[in-house]
Amino acid sequence: MSKQSKQTYKVCFCFRRRFRLAATEAPPQIKSLFDQYSENGIMSVDHLQRFLVEVQKQEKATVEDAQAVMNSTAHIFHRKGFNLETFFKYLFGDDNPAIDLHRGVHHEMNAPLSHYFIFTGHNSYLTGNQLSSDCSDVPIVQALEKGVRVIELDIWPNSTKDDVHVLHGRTLTTPVQLIKCLKSIKNHAFVASEYPVVITLEDHLTTELQAKVAQMVTETFGDMLFTPDAESLGEFRSPESLKRRIIISTKPPKEYLKTKEGKISGSGSQKDNDSSEAWGREIPSYKSRSGADFKDDLEEEEEEEEEEELQDDNCAPEYRNLIGIHAGKGKGGLDDWLRVDPDKVRRLSLSEQELEKAAKTHGPQIVRFTQRNILRVYPKGIRFDSSNYNPLIGWMHGAQMVAFNMQGYGRSLWVMQGMFKANGGCGYVKKPDILMNKDAIFDPRVTLPVKMTLKVTVFMGEGWYYDFSHTHFDAYSPPDFYTRVGIAGVPADTIMKRTKAIEDSWIPAWNETFEFPLTVPELAILRIEVHEYDMSEKDDFGGQTCLPILELRKGIRAVPLYSQKGDKYKSVKLLMQFDLV
Repeated sequence: MSKQSKQTYKVCFCFRRRFRLAATEAPPQIKSLFDQYSENGIMSVDHLQRFLVEVQKQEKATVEDAQAVMNSTAHIFHRKGFNLETFFKYLFGDDNPAIDLHRGVHHEMNAPLSHYFIFTGHNSYLTGNQLSSDCSDVPIVQALEKGVRVIELDIWPNSTKDDVHVLHGRTLTTPVQLIKCLKSIKNHAFVASEYPVVITLEDHLTTELQAKVAQMVTETFGDMLFTPDAESLGEFRSPESLKRRIIISTKPPKEYLKTKEGKISGSGSQKDNDSSEAWGREIPSYKSRSGADFKDDLEEEEEEEEEEELQDDNCAPEYRNLIGIHAGKGKGGLDDWLRVDPDKVRRLSLSEQELEKAAKTHGPQIVRFTQRNILRVYPKGIRFDSSNYNPLIGWMHGAQMVAFNMQGYGRSLWVMQGMFKANGGCGYVKKPDILMNKDAIFDPRVTLPVKMTLKVTVFMGEGWYYDFSHTHFDAYSPPDFYTRVGIAGVPADTIMKRTKAIEDSWIPAWNETFEFPLTVPELAILRIEVHEYDMSEKDDFGGQTCLPILELRKGIRAVPLYSQKGDKYKSVKLLMQFDLV
């Protein structure tokens, strides 16, 4: 904990300001709790057990559990128990997280794939923007190591038409060989999770090259490759039955159409991509989209949106036989796209704006479709900067594959990362029963009654002094931190609130409590951000995290914060309290 007493800031050329650096000490509420659960200044094992049950809401905690806590923190406590300082260090330490990191996979994993939200990447091979960045296997490896389970590859003929490259078509992105990407997927697919990896292919190949891809895929993955049978095309297999398997998903092969070689994309409107704020713009509200927005969106459909009549008379059968999840939209309108076939399942891809338009008239129909089939949603084409959209638009309609640009960053991606902290971070999160009820189809546009209320107290924070330079936030004084806390969820639940700013303190103590009524807590993500108030310029970013609400541990917990790019800070964390009533 911080023991420095003074810090000096240079002001102009001839003056220096000195600020006292307070030691990190327990907030009043923590001191009061310690007094309540201790005797003569010592919290014994029995006291701690009672504290775990009554305050931390760990109803099954035993004296042995309390002893284990003390043993795990033996380096900080007196042999008779905790004093106030060591009790506070325990609460604010790594052994008291807001989400149980040791819980592992705990959702039921034997349902069909369509019953799960799946951690999904978009244009997984791009290192940066969508127009001119390099294509590489490096971002694919990084995504897999973070638990992403769906990797997208756009496959095109090389210049001599005798090999297959991965690149973003009609742009200036530099290609990478398909075989390199496949080998990297094989080597890193199951580092973070044993559950299946799906490779979605956007195919722009001749029949001969499709056959070559089939050979590459078969030889690279061998027994890891899931080969479909008639039964698996009638209903999806479960994640449990597909552990350590690779699944190919694409449209069934069709005759190569040279007309698909269009012009290179250039500049376009980026009015929805304003990233002038250091941490990215606020997540767009599902409620706030205007007709003009949709009109602009529809001017720039991606090539994956192009659908032509499937032609099976001249295709590579060995390629078709590899497809474990068939993709296809059909020729008609929305009703045809969302038709549920009792005899076979498929994957439907919609752009974010297509889904938003469809949701206005076909919300429950989309939910019904996703109970049995897979819906993939992808970013609109003018997101040249690899930004993302509000993932709740997809999740509240049951979309399993909400495809995100993992190489970008910003608030939408933080929410995505928060969702997939659930279920042990395995990349598969069981969809809530409300989305799977066939008798009463969920309508995302209807506001439901409040089901529970989340109560959040933000006590204090620390760690910036160690993780940032001392003039990072303000050249002339210590920082003025405030915390934003709120909900990403269905429209009725979505809200952000904030604490007051604490002036000139590296160890801000806010001690503020907020309440959030939740109508669909199953789809709610707790958003937490810290910023440093700046009167003359943009507020500085001080850390963020997003946490799935139904996996929060009640009680007083330490909450580590992450950078804009999603990397955990070494020292920065908040002390918070959670309760669900």
